[in-house]
Amino acid sequence: MCNCNNPDHTHGPATEDTRISRRAALRGGVAAGVAGAATAISAGQASAQAANPYADPAEPALPPSNMQLDLSRTALVVTDPQIDFLHPEGVTWGVIGASVEEHNTVENIETLFKAAKEAALTVAVSPHYYYPTDHGWKFEGALEKLMHKIGMFDRKGPLNLDGFEGSGADWMPQYKKYIEDGKTIVTSPHKVYGNDTNDLSLQLRKQGVDQVILAGMSANLCTESHMRELLEDGFEVAVVRDATAAAMLPEGDGYLAALINFRYMANAVWTTQEAVGMIKAAG
Repeated sequence: MCNCNNPDHTHGPATEDTRISRRAALRGGVAAGVAGAATAISAGQASAQAANPYADPAEPALPPSNMQLDLSRTALVVTDPQIDFLHPEGVTWGVIGASVEEHNTVENIETLFKAAKEAALTVAVSPHYYYPTDHGWKFEGALEKLMHKIGMFDRKGPLNLDGFEGSGADWMPQYKKYIEDGKTIVTSPHKVYGNDTNDLSLQLRKQGVDQVILAGMSANLCTESHMRELLEDGFEVAVVRDATAAAMLPEGDGYLAALINFRYMANAVWTTQEAVGMIKAAG
């Protein structure tokens, strides 16, 4: 009996030439799977996606969503529905405005608010605020540096609303009737991108929510980070792809980057029309 510790060594009547390494078999299986997925990208599909990089693949390799809403445990979550992201006078409009307009983001977010309120869904807003003490951080990422430099989402303090009304940190005016109705959860602010720095998950759990319809700003930053954190916390998440938008910079198209990750990770990726339809069908 062989006492060797070689995991690739097989025993039995097979000759050395016919033995297949387990590692080689595993590598081969993975390679075959990747090759199979790659065949889904036809020349026609590649051409269509070159013309419209946001178009869904004609022959997707990933399995379709089977997410079905149970409204008793569903919430609409909107990240950063604030002037600095969504209004022409906001400090980011120069790099994000074209994406907001292309996807009809402002109107689509309002459509979701309206549908959620009509269906009596739990609604939560996760805002981004910076207070004077936040400007004393000793290190920052690239976007954090920029946001602090341009005064994005600035407030005078956590207990001070002086100058808040109409500022870049304020809600978009058309959303106020939904957010300020005394029923919408307004979480503590998230400080970087994801909701691991605020109380969103706690608030949703306390409402018996484990399904989230996710929208808001901006796609590859706070919205994607909220998706990731909610998934890690055990929530089922559908992202509404045209109720978000992102900056387009020399460093890359933030919306396209997010859309790819939404497809890879979310339980569902819906349009606003599809999301509203799902809410109505579950009602």
